[in-house]
Amino acid sequence: MSDAAPRQTAGSGACSGDADDAATVEASVTITVDDRRVSVPEGATIGAACVAAGVDTPTLCWAENLTPVNVCRVCVVELEGSRALVPSCSRAADEGMVVHTDTPRVRHSRRMVLEFLGSGVDLSQADDLNHWIDVYGADCDRYSADGYEAARIDEPVKIQDELYIRDYSKCVLCYKCVEACGDDAQHTYAIAVSGRGFDARISTEFDVALPDSACVYCGNCVAVCPTGALQFKTEHDLRQADRWRPDEQSVTRTVCSYCGVGCNLELHVQDERIVKVTSPSDHSVTSGHLCIKGRFGWQYVHG
Repeated sequence: MSDAAPRQTAGSGACSGDADDAATVEASVTITVDDRRVSVPEGATIGAACVAAGVDTPTLCWAENLTPVNVCRVCVVELEGSRALVPSCSRAADEGMVVHTDTPRVRHSRRMVLEFLGSGVDLSQADDLNHWIDVYGADCDRYSADGYEAARIDEPVKIQDELYIRDYSKCVLCYKCVEACGDDAQHTYAIAVSGRGFDARISTEFDVALPDSACVYCGNCVAVCPTGALQFKTEHDLRQADRWRPDEQSVTRTVCSYCGVGCNLELHVQDERIVKVTSPSDHSVTSGHLCIKGRFGWQYVHG
C-alpha cells in the first residue's frame, strides 16, 4: 500500500477548508539553546526560544507589549559563528542556530552592564535588576574604590502635578517610556532622549514643564518603567512616608466604567484605598496601556 495520501479532487467530497487550514499552519524553526533543541514559530526571537527552553534570561529594555530597542544589552547571548554577543530580545531565531546563555563571556558582559548601571543611578526600587545583580555577583561599588568616586546622577525629584513624578536619579535610559509614548501605544511623542553621554535624559520638548508639554497623562510611561524613575504620585507619597507596603496590597481586576471600549483595570488597594491602577499587558484590548481616565480617574471611588 502506498504511503502517499490520496489526492483530493473537486468531486471527492473533501472539505473546502482543509486546504486553507493547511496553508495557515505556522512554520517553525528549530534551534539549540544550552544543549536543548527547541522549536519556535518562524520570526520568533532567540529570547522566545530561551523561554521555550526554560532558560530565564535577564531583560531591561524589553517588554512584551513594546518593540525591542536593543539599548540595555543585559539579555545578550553567545551565538556560535557570531563574532559579537547578540541581543536575544530582538535577534530572530534561524534554523540550526546554536545559542549559549551562560558562558563566562555572557556572564561577564551581563555583570559589567549591571555594575555600570548600579554605579551611576539608584536601583533601590528596581527589584528585577537587583535580582540579577545577585545572580551575577555584580559589585556596583567597585568603581568607587581607591578614593575614586564614580559619577552618579543625583537630581531632585520633579513633581509638576498630582499624577506622577520623575526621578532621574533612578533612570537607566531603557527607552521603554519613549516607546510607550510613541509608536507602540500612545502616538503622542511627548518625550524623547535629550542630551548625550552622561547628560542624556528623558525629556519633554525643550525641557518644558510636564503640564505645558504634549503629554496627555495616559501614564503608559509610568506603567512600563522598571526602576521607579517614573512613579505614581500616590506611590511616591506613601514611600516618602514609609507607608508603601506592596506585600499587603490586594489587586482586583475590573472593567473601566468611563466608556464602552472594555479596558481591564487592576486596582491596587492598600488600607482599603486605591493606591494605583494598572492594566494587564496581555489583555487583548489594552495590551497594558490606558488613557488618563482609566489610569488616574479613580478618586471618585473614595467619595
